Amino acid sequence: MRFWFALLILAGSMGAQEFERQQAFLKTYCAGCHGGKAATGGFHLDKVKEPSTLASNTHSWIRSKIRVENGEMPPKGVPAPSLDAREAFAKWVDTELKREACSGGITVGPRPLRRLNRDEYTATVQDLLDIHLEIGARLPADGAGGEGFDNAAETLFLSPLHSEKYLETAKLAMEFAAKEYKSRTRILVAKPEPGVTPDQAARKILAKFLPRAYRRPVAEMEYAPYLELFQAARKRGEEFEPAIFFMLRAALVSPHFLFRMETGDFALASRLSYFLWGSLPDELLFDLARDKKLNRPEVLRVLVGRMLRNDRSQNFAQRFIEQWLHTRDLGGDRMPDAKLFPTYAKDEDLRGDIRLQPVYFFREMLMRGVSILNLLDSKYTIGTSHLEKHMGIKLPLDPGRRTQPQWVELPEGSKRGGVLGMPAVLAVSSYPYRTSPVLRGAFILDAILGTPPPPPPPNVPPLEDGKTAAAPKSVRERLTLHRADPTCASCHSRIDPMGFALENYDAIGRWRDKDGGKLIDNTAEMIDGRKFAGPQELRTVLLEKKDLFLRNLASKLLGYALGRGLTLKDSCTVDAIVAEVKENDDSASKLIEAIVLSAPFRGESEVAK
Repeated sequence: MRFWFALLILAGSMGAQEFERQQAFLKTYCAGCHGGKAATGGFHLDKVKEPSTLASNTHSWIRSKIRVENGEMPPKGVPAPSLDAREAFAKWVDTELKREACSGGITVGPRPLRRLNRDEYTATVQDLLDIHLEIGARLPADGAGGEGFDNAAETLFLSPLHSEKYLETAKLAMEFAAKEYKSRTRILVAKPEPGVTPDQAARKILAKFLPRAYRRPVAEMEYAPYLELFQAARKRGEEFEPAIFFMLRAALVSPHFLFRMETGDFALASRLSYFLWGSLPDELLFDLARDKKLNRPEVLRVLVGRMLRNDRSQNFAQRFIEQWLHTRDLGGDRMPDAKLFPTYAKDEDLRGDIRLQPVYFFREMLMRGVSILNLLDSKYTIGTSHLEKHMGIKLPLDPGRRTQPQWVELPEGSKRGGVLGMPAVLAVSSYPYRTSPVLRGAFILDAILGTPPPPPPPNVPPLEDGKTAAAPKSVRERLTLHRADPTCASCHSRIDPMGFALENYDAIGRWRDKDGGKLIDNTAEMIDGRKFAGPQELRTVLLEKKDLFLRNLASKLLGYALGRGLTLKDSCTVDAIVAEVKENDDSASKLIEAIVLSAPFRGESEVAK
C-alpha cells in the first residue's frame, strides 16, 4: 500500500514539474506579447498559468497550441523555439487536454441536427421510390466538414438555393416514379374500390409511405396535412393517381425527410443505415427498432456483418475511401495532364479501374475480416486487365472476367502492396504534370498517420522546372536546392523522406527507374537518423508506426459515422476503439463493429459489453 501511495505522489510531482516546464516555454517565447498589462490579441498568459485551466479554460490552451504548432507565434523577428520544441509543446497540450476530457469516462457527445447530403438524398429517394434516377445531380455540391467528410453537420445547413432545388427534384422524382411500373407497384398499395373511398385509399397509401420517408413511426396528426393536399388536388379535378403523387411530393420536401432526427431507437436504425449503406433503413432495421432490440450489442454485431455483405455497403466504401484518400479529386484539380499522359486521358475504363481500386480493396477487407493493416502493406490487391497492364505486373486474374475487379494475390516483389502502391493514391498526391515528394510525404503524414505538417510559410518560391541548367535535373535534385534554405529545411526534413521513397512511381502510378534522364534515387533518411530506401522499406517504416495509423483511421471512421467533427471527449472513445481492434488482430470488420458499439454512436453514456 505504501508503495502505490509513493508512486501516486511521484506521478503527481512529475506532472507538476512538466507543467512548470511548459510554463517556462510559454514565458520564454510568448510573454513579450502576451504578458504584462497589454496582452496582444486579448490573450494573456494568466489564462493558462494554473493546472486547473486545462479543464476550465480549454479554449485558450487549444488556441495557444495551434499558434505554436503552426509556427504563427512568436512573430517574425522574435527568437522562436525549434521545431522539436514546438512539437513537444503541442504534444504535451494534446495529451493533458485529453486526460482532462476523459477523466469523467466515455460520453455520448453532441448530436447535431443535419440534413441528408447530396449522395444520401439521392440514395434515399431511389430506395424510397424504387427508381434509378441520379436525382441528386441537380443539387448543389456539399462541402467537407468535421473530420473531412461531406456528411458532417457543420456544413449541412439548408440554404435558399437548396430549398428551391428540393422543390424541383421532388417534382421530377414523383413524375418519374408515376411512369415506372416497379415504383407504382410499391407506392399504390390501395385504390378506390367498392367499399373503399378515395380518401380511405389515400390514407392507406400514406400509412405505408410516410413512415419509410420519415424513417420512424408517424403520429396520426402528421397525416392530416398530406390528406388535405390530396383532397385539394381532387377538388381541382385531378384523377386519383395524379392526386396521390402530388400528395407524396410534399413528403420529399418535409424537414422530417430532409433532416435526420437523432433521438430514440429509430434514430439508431437510421444512424446505422446511413453509416454503412448511405441510405434509409430496411424493414429488418425498422422491425428491430420497433421491438426495442436494435441497441443490444449481440444484435448490432450480427447486423454489422450482414450490412457489410450487402451490396449497398459499396456506397459506404466509396464515399469514405474517396474522401479520406482524396481520390475523388482525380476528376478535378488532380487530373493528370492529358498531353503528358494521353493513355490515362483517353481510356475511360482505365481511369475508372484506377479510381475504384482502393474502394473495392477496402470493401473486400471489411467483408473478409482481414487486418486493417493491409491498407499499409498487403499480399493482395484489386486487379483488372487494365490495372495489370498499367502497373506492369502479372496478376492471377480469372480468365473469364479479366475486366472485372478481383481480389488477387500480388506476385513476389511487385512493390504494389497497400494503398501507397495504388495508382489512384499516387496520382492524387502528385501534380498533374510531375511527381512531388513533398505532396506525397505530406499526404502520408496527414491522411495515413494523422500527423499533418505545419502549413508552409508565405512566399515560398516554386521549384525550378529543371530545364534551365545545362543538364536536366530530377525532382529530387531541384528539391535539394530548395531545401538549402534553413527555413524550408526544418519542415522538409520531416516531409520529404517518405515522398522520396515513392519516386519510382510516376505521376499516374506507373513504375519507372529514371527521372530527368537519371536513375531514381529512392533513398531516404528520417529526422531521427533512420535510413530506408524504396516503397517496400517505407511500408516497413509505416508498419512500425501502426498505432498512429490505427488511431487516425479510427478517428476518421468515427467522425464519418457520427457525421460531425470529433471533440476532445471523443478521444476517449477512439482510444477504446483502437484497443478493441488491436485485441482482435487488427481486424477491419472489428473496427467497424467497435465504432457501431461505441457510446457516441449508440447514444448511451455507458455501453454494456
